Amino acid sequence: MLIPLTRKKFEQLIPILATGPQYAYYWGKFPDFIKRLLISVVSVCLVVFIIGKFILGENALTFFLAVMGGLYWLWAPVYWATLRNLACRRFSYSGFWRGEVLDLFVSEELIGEEQTVNNRGQLVIVENRERRLNIEVGDETGFTTQLQAPLRSEQKAIAIGQTAEMLVMSNSSDLSRISKVSDIYIPDKNLWVSDYPYLARDAFTEVSDKLQYAGESENPRKRFRKTKRRKR
Repeated sequence: MLIPLTRKKFEQLIPILATGPQYAYYWGKFPDFIKRLLISVVSVCLVVFIIGKFILGENALTFFLAVMGGLYWLWAPVYWATLRNLACRRFSYSGFWRGEVLDLFVSEELIGEEQTVNNRGQLVIVENRERRLNIEVGDETGFTTQLQAPLRSEQKAIAIGQTAEMLVMSNSSDLSRISKVSDIYIPDKNLWVSDYPYLARDAFTEVSDKLQYAGESENPRKRFRKTKRRKR
């Protein structure tokens, strides 16, 4: 099932400013915080000792730039999440999609590399790998898409055949070509599968609840022209 959404509803589901889960995503782990903190310290030093001294002088603008630079560690997650949200909101059209889980499997992915020195003084590259869940969903039109997310213990409850829902985005008015999809919601288990949490989840579950019995109360084919969508 694919139901087009209004622009207003689309913007409710993907707000401009970062949601709580999005802020937490970009907050990252302790090493990420340390990196942002170092950037903040360097920014303050740059503004105070170089820009303020030789370019702007000691004035309100210098003070403002120093404060903003010093608080980079705090506002950076909002900035990066907002940019990502705006990239989604550039799509002109969106729709609520409901299908089912077609396949599930776990893979081990390389997420980064670190250089270290062993006890012999030799440079060693250490690979950071993470177990990730791969989930494929599809519907009766033949549309399928696959999403990869960090593996979580609660995902054991997900099974092939369960209902899956998500937001789809497109620049085609009839949604015949899906350009981007959101995180996946499994309503039967109230579970989310995502790497980055695109959606305002309370707003999405509200839409899901309203459309839960749409197929029973009214045939969607009479309301919306069904189109064959390409695999993403």
